[in-house]
Amino acid sequence: MWINTSAEKDEAVSGMKDLTRSSDSEVQVVSMDTLRNKTNPWVLYETEVPHSRFCDPGCGVSPAEKLSPEQLKLLRDAFTVTPRAGEPQIHEDRPSGRRRKNRGGNEERGMTFEEFLQVLRTVIGPDIEDTWVERFFSEVDISCTGQVRWQQLCSYLLLEYTERERASIPTAALLDSQPQITHCSHNKREPTVRVVAVSHPPPLRYISVSKGGQITVWNSGLHILKTVGLAGDPTEEVANTRRFRGWTTDAVYMGNVHKVAIATDCRELHFLDVSTANVFEDVHLFGFRSVPTALCYWHDVQHPESPPLLLLGDEKGGVHLMWFLNPSKGLFNNPSKKQNGPHRIFFPDLSEHSKTVSHRYIPNIHQEPINRLMFEPSTSDIMTSSESDTSSVIFLNLTLGSRLPYVWKIKQGAKCFDYSAPLQLMVTGGCDRAVRLWTRFVTTRPVATLLGHCATILDVAIYPPVGQIFSYSRDAELRVWDISTHQCLKTLRLQFPCLQPGRIPEHGNFPFLFLSPPLPVETRPHLVVGCKDYLARLHLAESGRGRGGWLTNEQREFGPEIGVVLSCALYNPTLRQVVTGHADSSVSLWDVETGRRRLQILNAHGEDELLCMTLDSTHRRLFTGARNGTIKQVWNLLNGLNLHKMEPVSNSEVTKLTCLHDNKLLAVGWSQRVVQYDIGAAKDLYVRADMSWKSGGVHKSDILAVCQCPALGVVATASHDGEVVIWRLETQGPLLHLQREGQAGVVPPVDGLLFLQHRAANRKLRNRGILVSSQAGCLCFWSVTGETHTYGEFYAPEQPGARVLSLSSDQPENTILVSGDTSGWLQIWDISHYALDVQHEVSWCEIKTTKKDFRHMYSMSSLSTQSVGERPTLLQSWKAHERGVVSVEVLDVAERLFVLTASADGAAGLWTRDGDHVGSFGQEVMWNITDAAAYQSRETQNDLREDTEEEGRTESDGVGASKVKPQQTAQEEASRTSPAENHHEQPQQPMYVCEDFYQTVASSHRRGRLSDDIDHSNHC
Repeated sequence: MWINTSAEKDEAVSGMKDLTRSSDSEVQVVSMDTLRNKTNPWVLYETEVPHSRFCDPGCGVSPAEKLSPEQLKLLRDAFTVTPRAGEPQIHEDRPSGRRRKNRGGNEERGMTFEEFLQVLRTVIGPDIEDTWVERFFSEVDISCTGQVRWQQLCSYLLLEYTERERASIPTAALLDSQPQITHCSHNKREPTVRVVAVSHPPPLRYISVSKGGQITVWNSGLHILKTVGLAGDPTEEVANTRRFRGWTTDAVYMGNVHKVAIATDCRELHFLDVSTANVFEDVHLFGFRSVPTALCYWHDVQHPESPPLLLLGDEKGGVHLMWFLNPSKGLFNNPSKKQNGPHRIFFPDLSEHSKTVSHRYIPNIHQEPINRLMFEPSTSDIMTSSESDTSSVIFLNLTLGSRLPYVWKIKQGAKCFDYSAPLQLMVTGGCDRAVRLWTRFVTTRPVATLLGHCATILDVAIYPPVGQIFSYSRDAELRVWDISTHQCLKTLRLQFPCLQPGRIPEHGNFPFLFLSPPLPVETRPHLVVGCKDYLARLHLAESGRGRGGWLTNEQREFGPEIGVVLSCALYNPTLRQVVTGHADSSVSLWDVETGRRRLQILNAHGEDELLCMTLDSTHRRLFTGARNGTIKQVWNLLNGLNLHKMEPVSNSEVTKLTCLHDNKLLAVGWSQRVVQYDIGAAKDLYVRADMSWKSGGVHKSDILAVCQCPALGVVATASHDGEVVIWRLETQGPLLHLQREGQAGVVPPVDGLLFLQHRAANRKLRNRGILVSSQAGCLCFWSVTGETHTYGEFYAPEQPGARVLSLSSDQPENTILVSGDTSGWLQIWDISHYALDVQHEVSWCEIKTTKKDFRHMYSMSSLSTQSVGERPTLLQSWKAHERGVVSVEVLDVAERLFVLTASADGAAGLWTRDGDHVGSFGQEVMWNITDAAAYQSRETQNDLREDTEEEGRTESDGVGASKVKPQQTAQEEASRTSPAENHHEQPQQPMYVCEDFYQTVASSHRRGRLSDDIDHSNHC
């Protein structure tokens, strides 16, 4: 976690505000009222889960930590020049373009990196590292102007201090915004007094006890398994039925003997056997002198032979202690004769069971009934509470006389308490609506008093793994408090159906069942809350969830949790980093040369799925889009600071983003509009949407893809109905509509778009096929400026019925095209001469297949030389992933071409253009991308092993194992091998699918989602 103390942070923030005010910084704190309209477009940001960032310690100490307030003042003086009498306003040795005045009349000048380095050496010390200063300069100069000003430095430091202050506040351990609520239908509208968890026999079960004595057994999913009722007095048997006619007061699970003990106001104790699925009552202990009101049970897990202890607090303030001497043979002596029903034992006769149970009574501990009872084995302390002002909580040692009891006196007493031995902390709650924290040995004054509840507090619980406290009040309000800061982290009003306006719902005596570590296998921490005849279950985090810190070794060396779907990935050539976006709304930055993680951001869009991302024109900032319609220019990629949030135009998916050269962001998605955001002119956190594009009604379906071509000044968008629209940047209006012919009016959706930038910039080639679209596995080459728009198309995937989700090319040359499909295969095509001449057009209905020969591939030699469906030369093809390839990009690193892939199987890999696997981002062993021999030798060994194996090996043997050899030409391959012999090695020929297949694609495709392989919605 960050090393700043709260006092240091407060001092730094206060100092920065003073420095900013004195230098007339233009940093603005935007009032939300000025941005809201009647529908409040920013509410999506206000309600989302805050993000967390984790940085690589190798980047060094942050400037926000390194710079003291005194050093900041020296920096301010270095940036500002106060003119003296008779001195010119602008010095001759400083270009006037790098100076400006603030309101105080002082001149604010910009500094180049060399000047900035010299100033920091003066302010901090001469031994400061140049690399640290260079990173500091780059983080401030986010627009890459080559100089920084004091205003920019203030903006950066204020953001950093604010982020660190926010990150220091822990996140509530509650994982649910609203819990699962279940109705206890057999309670007969009576409240649930207690819920206990039964772990034997596995799996976990719950047993709830209603006020009227109804026992309900639940499975781990809170579904009813069995219901039984407590047995009543046999002397009151009517019609062979002994109905229980009292109220239950408490219940406890006796884990080592697999029984549940239930206390009642009839001065009885019922023991239920829960060792099997057939729950039944086997012992009935009756005739106590007073009503037992609270129960507690302890047994020594480390020494099972030690007698377990059952404690009963009663209405007169006393405590019964019962040690079971031989629990494996029974809690009490076996009955002398067979009884009809449970074994009934009269409490005054308990001495007759001295061989199996030992009893002791401690009277008058409290003047009021005991409402809570705990036992601390490490100190042999009995802990009790009552609503007495003079004896609210008492810690009494079991060996009376060893030391005086500890007595806490609280006005109006304590209705509930909890104690944590590791923390030496006690928490109390009661009718005065205050939660109090007490240390173990100080009874006169609480450590803290937490206010906020508006009704009587019914239960409290300490959660040591995360250092938090849970409190619950009579008005069904649950609050989560941080122990160290005493702040309320979360307030949750549980929406029980029994709640009525103006009425306080009825509760049992013990609303909480709190399950925290250690827990049975496959059981996660959770909290069950009872309100009248309803139960609510809330899942809890297993460890503290801070909002930032350093990447640990585990986070740095291993990727995201297995099974987390990747939504998109891209390469940043300036920082030489790979950025991966995940469906769980996390973003990771990786060093492409080693595979090491440099930055991780969790909950980038709260809990909504991240779908797409793009870089700005300087490659220093990252934009991300989410399923709920939010867009964030979230990251300064050097430090993970959140810079801007874009105004959502709808709460539907943002499917694609692209950033123009002047830092204007274009967003498309299910809104069916092209939305623009001017990032270059943005000075506030919130950026308004610019709806100036004439896109209303142009697309009739959801937009799934967008791509720009700076050389031609156009942008292409594609929608679910198969339409491609070319837009002119200058007019922000549509220029051209392109659409392939479908069969029976069914046109498959466009999954991806790619402009061939080298061709577009070449005057001789810009009228040829420069735009590539993928539809139902077919790659179509389009001209957007020539007289003829269709320049060729072919079926690319290795498997029939697959679709191409991602496209990329070596943009400086456009000699290769890389495609990734839904079956996890990657293809590299030689397009250096492809789609430069118009192909002979053949409509889809001219060539058909029947269902019987659905998998048949037509030979290109049977068609004309330049006919529809002719493939370019296939250079390489291999199975890169187990599931669909959602992103692919060609990288130029260390003077070699590599291919970046990201898949729905959760893996992001780096490959050579020959198919050698460099590594997967997140793997344990780092790589050296300049050492080609390392990964090539591994691939050579794999190829040698493959050559010795049997023919006919299927691709299920492993990802990357099935590799297609380079293709010479279609005619050469056809003449060299037969189709049967070439099944695993020769790339498949173009497939023309029948009308039935088109209808299948249309019916199975769910509005831009992948129906056959990927179960998440993205087209990145």
